[in-house]
Amino acid sequence: MSQTSIERLREYLAQLPPQAQALLMREFERALERGQDTAVATLVLEQLRKIVRKTEADEAPPPRTDDLSRLLFQVLEPFLVENGAPTRVGQIRRSSLPPIWQWLGRDGAPDKVNEFEAALARMPATDSSGQVEALALKLQAVAADAIFELTGPGGGDKSRALARVGPPNVIEDLYSIGAVLAVREALGTLNEKLPRFLRAFGDPQITSVTAALNIPVLQTPQMLPFALSVVVQRMTAPWQIIRLAIKIAASDDEIRVAATPYGVAVTMALHDLARVAANLRMDIKRGHFETVADNLKALHDGVRGLRTELDLRNDSAWGKQLTSIRADISNALQSEIDSVPGRVRRILRQRAEKDIPPGARIDSTEVEETVALIDFVATCRNYASELAINEVTLRTYSDLQQYVERSTEQLVQSLRAADHKVRTYRQQQVQAAIRFCQVLFGDDYASLMSRAAENAATGERKSTRAS
Repeated sequence: MSQTSIERLREYLAQLPPQAQALLMREFERALERGQDTAVATLVLEQLRKIVRKTEADEAPPPRTDDLSRLLFQVLEPFLVENGAPTRVGQIRRSSLPPIWQWLGRDGAPDKVNEFEAALARMPATDSSGQVEALALKLQAVAADAIFELTGPGGGDKSRALARVGPPNVIEDLYSIGAVLAVREALGTLNEKLPRFLRAFGDPQITSVTAALNIPVLQTPQMLPFALSVVVQRMTAPWQIIRLAIKIAASDDEIRVAATPYGVAVTMALHDLARVAANLRMDIKRGHFETVADNLKALHDGVRGLRTELDLRNDSAWGKQLTSIRADISNALQSEIDSVPGRVRRILRQRAEKDIPPGARIDSTEVEETVALIDFVATCRNYASELAINEVTLRTYSDLQQYVERSTEQLVQSLRAADHKVRTYRQQQVQAAIRFCQVLFGDDYASLMSRAAENAATGERKSTRAS
């Protein structure tokens, strides 16, 4: 990237609110951990960190209330789901945090919140990380107690008090937030014990993770999904979390697996596969094919893993959910695959010269979009059988190969006798056909057809001059 482009990127990032900058940093750090988009992530992170360091050095603003809320909720960060995304066990809506913070300052523990805010304001700007961490732990304990007092058993009309916290989805997250805050130190211990990455998840890794999870407060029905969520975030193939449940049950039978507390791992894996399927469907709908291959692989491996490593019944809840995910994927892919041949024919169709208007052009953007779609069909071939799209994918890919090969040869021949009024249009058709050949047949064949097109155009010009 040029220096000018980097400067523009830095200017854009500097204009973002601090919350947006922090969110971007977290997302790109996670992308680096997963090994995705490393070049882009490294570049953007470098610029963001420069901006943040400069802001901290230049401004040194006084502590704000939202500083305190970030300290309180920082332990929840691994479990937060952005607005609009469906949640599963072991996850919390990010949108629930602001109303709960407001409730704590208004009704839950107003005196303590004011006390902690004053303590944060008195802290020196330097050498205070230990004090800030101690303050955060105390604040988290106070918040957990206030939440448990509100949500626990007791007399009085608690429904009215709960309604003051926020809408039903916030109330739904309230107890989970309190539970996570209450075991914050146990979660910290788990984080220290787990490997940073779990690229494989065989017996040695399962034994190691099981030992790390052996913390009594994390084995409760409320907290086990959160502990498992921490493990999932370290895994290259998140669906493999089901192997923990199979190991604990000492069986692959779904009834025996479901009877253990770790059966929740299967529910989590199915939910996460459904989310990847929804993301894939949305990317296809928007024409964003950059991450399609990664999502297809994750879905293929996850569906195959659940079908082969678990003995699922077709009429069980888990079996029906997996069948629904496969059907959802199949429908989304099939409708898009079916549309590709029509787009190719629209570009390469050999129209009579009298039907080509003067100045006709082929949209280069449409060509590149069609190239992406052909590549999409090619990618689907690798995962077709497990995702129930085998027949349509193989048929479409074969039809594309035959049609593009035949059309490219015909278009190259048409260059020899093309009238000068339509020559530009014919050349653009040939260039589009060669781009399609590159995806379908490889670089060597595309280069061969490119040379044939050059010879056809040159031979026509020579013959014209000779006559």
